Amino acid sequence: MTWTENDTGIMLVGILCAMACALPGCFLLLRRMSMMGDAISHAVLPGIAVAFLISESRASFAMFLGAAVAGILTALFTQWITKFGKVDRGAAMGIVFTTLFAIGLILIKQTADHVDLDASCVLYGAIEHTPLDSVLLWENKTSHFSVPRAALVVGGALLFNALVIGLFYKEFTLASFDPALARTQGFRPMLMHYLLMTMVAVTTVAAFEAVGSIIVIAMLIVPPATAFLLTRNLPLLIALSLGLAALGAILGHLSSQLIPVLTGLPETTSSGMMATLSGFLFLLVWLFGPQGLLRRSSIELEEPPEL
Repeated sequence: MTWTENDTGIMLVGILCAMACALPGCFLLLRRMSMMGDAISHAVLPGIAVAFLISESRASFAMFLGAAVAGILTALFTQWITKFGKVDRGAAMGIVFTTLFAIGLILIKQTADHVDLDASCVLYGAIEHTPLDSVLLWENKTSHFSVPRAALVVGGALLFNALVIGLFYKEFTLASFDPALARTQGFRPMLMHYLLMTMVAVTTVAAFEAVGSIIVIAMLIVPPATAFLLTRNLPLLIALSLGLAALGAILGHLSSQLIPVLTGLPETTSSGMMATLSGFLFLLVWLFGPQGLLRRSSIELEEPPEL
């Protein structure tokens, strides 16, 4: 395996994508709304498609605006169907996101001739192509330094998420654990809810070009879920989620390069392997972690039988 500058760019984009997703993913997990991330990642597609149709470009502020609006509408529609239609929340999410996702796919199909985009890119992205569109940050007579444009986009989403969580950390924490107490303290849990939905929508569209609308779900859910098996301390949970997200991205790209060489199998996508390795890390922690399945089994075996 020969390491190239493109590999560095792909890994950088993957790490930033995974970390940007892990931050809102922690609070989705705490609010027991992880599948809302799934719903929003699919439902933002109409907003993205409309932005493509209008701007005929993948690098557009309209794309972020359309996705953010679609994400908020997803949360609103789900809430309305649950409240006024007396439908289970999970069923409401299924109704909203499948309908909006189907509309988005139809729009993407209609705009495919005008915009460089296809359905497969929608599903799992094109992270291998991100180094081809680079931004020159520094240059002199002997050297230069450039990064993929996608890295700047997802890096901006990571910074945005970190700033929002840093500014509203107390409010997010209280609204996640005890919404009733948050109301008595003068906070607005629903405002925090829609702010979180906006973060998820912005992160999803920032990662869209690199990992699509499917792999981003794994990045939102799996690292926080893995960290949750290791700790119940929120600051440590966030830190572990970021670390596990970055580790999954690194191991995923390395695996995508090594496995075809070692096994002779066809090449695989880096984004797919990043999600796979994140799932593998979850499996390891679930089996061998401090509260893992094997440890619990050994403790149960060591306990004396009841008389």
